[in-house]
Amino acid sequence: MSRRHMKCLAGVTVSTATALGLAAVPSAASGHSDLVVHPGESIQSAVDAARPGDTVLVLAGTYRESVLITKPGLTLRGTGERTVIAPPAAKGAKTAKKVKAANACAKGGNGICVIGTKSRTVDDVRIRSLTVSGFTKSGIWASWTDGLSVRRVAAGKNGTWGIAQERSTRGDFRHNTATGNGDAGIFVANSVSEEGGATDTGGTLVVDNSVSGNRIGVTARRVRNLVIDGNTLTGNCSGVFVVGDESKPAAGAMTISGNRIVKNNKFCPATPRLSAIQGSGIVLTGSEATTVRSNVIRDNVGSTPLSGGILLFKSFVGALNTDNTISRNLVQGNKPADLANRDTSGTGNTFVNNTCGTSVPAGMCAG
Repeated sequence: MSRRHMKCLAGVTVSTATALGLAAVPSAASGHSDLVVHPGESIQSAVDAARPGDTVLVLAGTYRESVLITKPGLTLRGTGERTVIAPPAAKGAKTAKKVKAANACAKGGNGICVIGTKSRTVDDVRIRSLTVSGFTKSGIWASWTDGLSVRRVAAGKNGTWGIAQERSTRGDFRHNTATGNGDAGIFVANSVSEEGGATDTGGTLVVDNSVSGNRIGVTARRVRNLVIDGNTLTGNCSGVFVVGDESKPAAGAMTISGNRIVKNNKFCPATPRLSAIQGSGIVLTGSEATTVRSNVIRDNVGSTPLSGGILLFKSFVGALNTDNTISRNLVQGNKPADLANRDTSGTGNTFVNNTCGTSVPAGMCAG
């Protein structure tokens, strides 16, 4: 680090970064610093040294650790796909220099965690341009956050979810790649640890992502008020899955639009909560007031109860779909049907101006 840079460093960041051997480069315009992490150094140590508004810049290399963020306003930025965050190579193996004892993120089996509390959310964290892969739970896990932004991240081969958010609002997930994760590539939920009514996500955005080879491409579970738009979903067991139950408020009040959902024909066996899945484009279960429009949904083929292009399906605890609108979608080559309303007890659901070949019941296709 140059003498000029050292003179510019201020306050706690100077002393802490210097003690850790990190290169802290100040921004004259903002007063914030970039803490640069080189291969062999600890990302967590840089995060601990950073102040709100700082950027932790992680250079190309493989970093075998989990990273826990509990401060608002931080940016964690890699240099592209060659910045890789992965689990330790083996139990007891020596990893990056100065890595501390396993934090809550590592103990949970996650790669990067942004965690707040009910009384104090962690706000405006940004994660950019890196790969997070091979963790037993999630690549990125967020709980009690507001305004979390994840962009140009590759989340692959994680045991459960690629990128996941619960108990959080105003998330922004775009231009990411989620491939080969055990459950959903991108997962948005009210809570994974307790039952309850759907929560308002404050307009969370899942936009322009590429999601393939997962159990489910995008899952929205017991949530309301979000947008799933412009994503490419292929090679999953199901493209988009909206999960509701008997709790109030009901899941829904979301928009699923402009997505390309093609050949999600991977087979996933049944679980204790869900039947086998294969060849599902968009599935709504227990949803209300959801708009599904202007999607291209092709060649999703299977023989499970959830197979087909766009399906309304009564939830597995009996909650009905109500007041959903499915319109102006191009839905072709899906089997056993392009459109299927298998929740005939639900009310107020409409299918309008969809271009398709087959429907159950018959007569729902415009052409």
